[in-house]
Amino acid sequence: MTELPTAAIPGLDPERVLDCIHCGICLSVCPTFDLLGTEGDSPRGRIYFVRGLMEGRMEMNSTLVRHLDSCLGCRACETACPSGVQYGEILIHARDLVEKQHPRSSREKLARQTLLDLLTQPGKLAPLLWSAKTAARLAAGGMVRKANQFLFGPNAPELPLPQNAGMRVEPLEPFTPAQTPRRARVALLGGCVMQVLFQRVNRATIRVLARNGCDVVVPTGTQCCGALHAHNGDLDGARHRACGLIEMLEREQFDALISNSAGCGAAIKEYGALFHGDPHWEPRARAIAEKTRDASEFLAHLGLLPPDRPTRKRATYHDACHLAHGQKVRSEPRALLQAIPGLELVELPNADWCCGSAGIYNFLEPELASRLQDTKVGHVLSVKPDLVITGNPGCHAWIEAGLRRRDSPIPLKHTLEVLDEAYSH
Repeated sequence: MTELPTAAIPGLDPERVLDCIHCGICLSVCPTFDLLGTEGDSPRGRIYFVRGLMEGRMEMNSTLVRHLDSCLGCRACETACPSGVQYGEILIHARDLVEKQHPRSSREKLARQTLLDLLTQPGKLAPLLWSAKTAARLAAGGMVRKANQFLFGPNAPELPLPQNAGMRVEPLEPFTPAQTPRRARVALLGGCVMQVLFQRVNRATIRVLARNGCDVVVPTGTQCCGALHAHNGDLDGARHRACGLIEMLEREQFDALISNSAGCGAAIKEYGALFHGDPHWEPRARAIAEKTRDASEFLAHLGLLPPDRPTRKRATYHDACHLAHGQKVRSEPRALLQAIPGLELVELPNADWCCGSAGIYNFLEPELASRLQDTKVGHVLSVKPDLVITGNPGCHAWIEAGLRRRDSPIPLKHTLEVLDEAYSH
């Protein structure tokens, strides 16, 4: 019988690290192992390091932290793993320990905290992006680039702002009634980045849900789910934000909580694990998690009313990691898109291979992120689509930025935007 390691990582069940049998199947699907070719940059290598910490055989040092930092958190290894290893859970607890015990440089700490603070506070993000966009058109653009490089290094990417991005927060209608016979009452998660950069996606989501017989409520109050904090080693920050969201949602009546951001949906569905062992919050967290659905997942299972406006386009679909690997939602978006008359949907090579955005990864690890971006854009160009479709804001902005770098005019749209355009209003 294998002896359990000493539980040196708070919140992480020691059994989790023993689930890995080191078979190596994960190696072929791990983007960082593919890029770097080192065992320490593979899922099983990282699990080995975490186990070493728990058993007291290894110490927290810069080499170990570097291997954990290089991970995208894409969770493709979970899809491939025959033993059902919950790698995502292992990673977030290990990163939480890193941030509590490893002395990062002042610049590293500032860069991480700046990103987490800005991206999760629409009231700060919107005016900052407006200022940066304005400055980029003037001589001050050089100052923006220098500030960016100071925080994130000389290879820091330009701000991957999507085309037609909003630059201010415009409140959504608190209630939109069903436009066809009522089948459900749903709550829409407005989100953080979604409220600023992708307001049009939120509005399209509301219209499609209403067209499909849903009363749509948009709760007033905090909208940050804590996903970015959880994925980047700040579980206390994630729990704080999750508590605020849970309390807000408990004031509403709804059949399902709808998310149109893959990372947010995945995080909320795992709220039970985030609050594991907390007698006050765990039951409440699980209640919200059980009601959470990706917009495409919900509509596919509700039964989509057939779109009535044909489109003559050749489109391809990119699987966001936290949708395909985190939430296991793959067939539903494709089924919805295939219901659109005239839309030719061609499969993207390695559609579920990470694009390199991965939350704030493209800023913290710009070199690796850019290499993954180039690969993804190459695959997109190889199928010659008129349109690229995805279900996550980070992927949307990052792939679009990569296409612009190649002077490609191919647009990106969210699955719900494409559906919205396929209905006559």
